[in-house]
Amino acid sequence: MNQKHTWNLSYWFIAALMLLTLQDLWQSAREVEAVPYSAFEQALADGKIAEVQVTDRQLTGKLKTPQGSKLLLVTNRVEPDIAERLDRYHVPYSRVIESTLLRDLLSWIVPAAVFFGLWFFVFRRFADKAGGGLGGFMSIGKSRAKVYVQTDTGVTFADVAGVDEARAELAEVVEFLKHPADFGRLGAHVPKGVLLVGPPGTGKTLLARAVAGEAAVPFFSISGSEFVEMFVGVGAARVRDLFEQARAQAPAIIFIDELDALGRARGAFPGLGGHDEKEQTLNQLLVEMDGFDAKTGLIILAATNRPEILDPALLRAGRFDRQVLVDRPDKKGRLDILKVHVRKVTLAPDLKLDEVAALTPGFSGADLANLVNEAALVATRRRASQVTLDDFTAAVERIVAGLEKRNRLLNPKERQTVAVHEMGHTLVALAQPGTDPVHKVSIIPRGIGSLGYTIQRPTEDRYLMTKAELERKMAVLLGGRAAEMLVFGELSTGASDDLAKATDLAREMVMRYGMDAELGFVAYESPRNRMLEGGEGAVPEAAAAHVSEQTQERIDQSIRALVMGAFDRATALLTTHRAILDQGAAELLQHETLDEPALRRLTAGLTPTAA
Repeated sequence: MNQKHTWNLSYWFIAALMLLTLQDLWQSAREVEAVPYSAFEQALADGKIAEVQVTDRQLTGKLKTPQGSKLLLVTNRVEPDIAERLDRYHVPYSRVIESTLLRDLLSWIVPAAVFFGLWFFVFRRFADKAGGGLGGFMSIGKSRAKVYVQTDTGVTFADVAGVDEARAELAEVVEFLKHPADFGRLGAHVPKGVLLVGPPGTGKTLLARAVAGEAAVPFFSISGSEFVEMFVGVGAARVRDLFEQARAQAPAIIFIDELDALGRARGAFPGLGGHDEKEQTLNQLLVEMDGFDAKTGLIILAATNRPEILDPALLRAGRFDRQVLVDRPDKKGRLDILKVHVRKVTLAPDLKLDEVAALTPGFSGADLANLVNEAALVATRRRASQVTLDDFTAAVERIVAGLEKRNRLLNPKERQTVAVHEMGHTLVALAQPGTDPVHKVSIIPRGIGSLGYTIQRPTEDRYLMTKAELERKMAVLLGGRAAEMLVFGELSTGASDDLAKATDLAREMVMRYGMDAELGFVAYESPRNRMLEGGEGAVPEAAAAHVSEQTQERIDQSIRALVMGAFDRATALLTTHRAILDQGAAELLQHETLDEPALRRLTAGLTPTAA
């Protein structure tokens, strides 16, 4: 109450002061008369002025006898010499003082405006890069999540193929968000978090975008790396802000891509240091995932291709309740994916997509999208009106083996060596039962170091292989080296990649699969995550400290025996079919490429047998 009275008295005092000031100005204006300089001098000459006050610019004269209410005469000063000259002509004259207010203001305002304009521009550019527009620097702790609604992504489950199980899992999540009462009638609740796990390019992000397209709820999308900044505490603040936004718009979906950038196991690499900020961000995420009720309709989706490095607390039940594997598609899945990607491509009427799917074992969804685009480019380059199987075959070769290097000139001896080498691979594959049929063999250099290549086309997807099948596969790998030894009696450097693959395969047979009778059914090394890191031949982690020197020596002997046994098997097969080897090498030198029909004619009458 006292403060209120004080403010009221202040207002009255200011009003009274302003009133007195205005009254004084009005009174002064009534008493003062501004006259020309000539009139002022005439008043002096007439003796009407009692006294004069002189300033830099003005003369003020006090009248002896007031003229009405006027007590003072005021005029602007004029130089004496000019005044004397003007007096001769008996005309009124006065000095007009030029106003410099605008010039003075501009001299201050324009430089200041330019300076603040440049500062504003630089600050805004910095703020935009920091995120959040003009207020980005001040709101550095705000979430950068992009909010998608149903019409923004343009992707639905109809655009997702080859991952039917994962799609069904996420379709259930969408149905819960649309009809929560149907799921809760028996007391069940939707999982709080769904973690999409799988190799790169298999469609994890596409599935999340499809969820955004199917669910008529706000969809918050952010990458795990966007939480962490150079400032300590920013990541945790962004996590809090993200969940606050999502709760305000629940039911909603939060999608965190590349979760491993945020959820790496705490203390996993203590020697590197600098993990306090990341751990604070992860701790805040763990708290937020525990702090909301699934019944509110807030669901977290996350994707990663490195689940083995995630913090165990992040994967426990109650946070990410469900882990969905988005693996590389099988043949049927590849066919479904191809059907999606060829919608806008003009295909030849006789093209069978299942043959293309058979050519692409191990391809992910992103690989297949790239394959369709490459095939369309190949057809475009040859001025064709349709895309054929040959275009897809050329695209597969380009992706797997690399770009053709026809300008890489080999001397006749090198070309003959490459032809014998590639024909050795081909003949060993065709001469053994149970191996994948050879689709094409060529001596056209491709890629960085490939001087030739042999493409095998599996007839079906395989998930298990026996010891005999692995030994036959090693024999195919070593068929090129065996052919060189058989024909030329000397070795070349062309088999380096084959030797590495065969040795890795033998090492896994001994140390991972327990396929050596003397060493027993023991795994001597812990394999790294093959599901996410690629195909067969992956090298297990080194574990020399886990075995004795005697066991390690026995392992080395077993690996060497397997590799040399495969080499001897390949040599025996090639010796038996030496005539076909020589003829095939000659045809390769002549035509440079032999396709499947040409190989069938070459090996007519050849019956596959185990060496």
